Amino acid sequence: MIRFANRFVSLILFFISAATAHEQLILVVAKTMASPIASLQRYEYTKGSWHKRGQTIKVTIGRNGLGWGIGMQEIPHENSDPIKHEGDGKAPAGVFALGPEFGYSRHPLGKMPYDHATGDLICVDDADSDFYNQIVQISSTVSIRSFEWMHRDDGLYRHGIVVSHNAEAVPERGSCIFLHIQRTAEAGTAGCTSMKENDLTDILKWLDPKASPLLIQIPEKNFSYIKKRYSIPQ
Repeated sequence: MIRFANRFVSLILFFISAATAHEQLILVVAKTMASPIASLQRYEYTKGSWHKRGQTIKVTIGRNGLGWGIGMQEIPHENSDPIKHEGDGKAPAGVFALGPEFGYSRHPLGKMPYDHATGDLICVDDADSDFYNQIVQISSTVSIRSFEWMHRDDGLYRHGIVVSHNAEAVPERGSCIFLHIQRTAEAGTAGCTSMKENDLTDILKWLDPKASPLLIQIPEKNFSYIKKRYSIPQ
């Protein structure tokens, strides 16, 4: 019983330290696991608690909704819920670190580490490649069968930031996940989270690496767990 009690206390302390080690949080909540539309709210941790920053905004996520991804922490969920896989058209649900920022300009909008999206910069979505789920410069030494350009003609990546999903590059579990500019207010993505350009630029200017920002993406049914675990205000 004492051993069990010690393990329980350790678990509680882990979650408390995990929550308070971060001072910026972006919370994205979809109505259901299948919804391609969600709401986004920013929070800052000050004076011992989380406080809302900015207005709640509408964003688009995967055209097929959410699938549980590989992030920093596990969120309890139903066994029947979908799991994020390469090419499934789902955005990853879970808790994720953010960065680096990327964009077409030589200089970042904010303080986060920055990748200049030059014409030879790509993100590798070939699950058989040693460079899977990495942003690299295309060259003869990069062996790949499938990738996407980081400098797109449609301007969707003019500004953006990497979501650290599947950081260990587990094959077929999903790659190249970003926050980026949306195509339209209703168009779901291949797996990213998109929004109006002015909303995105506000977020990028706000993010601070010293605050270890987090992205949490969940369906509404998991909100009560996140609210309780992180003491997030309604």
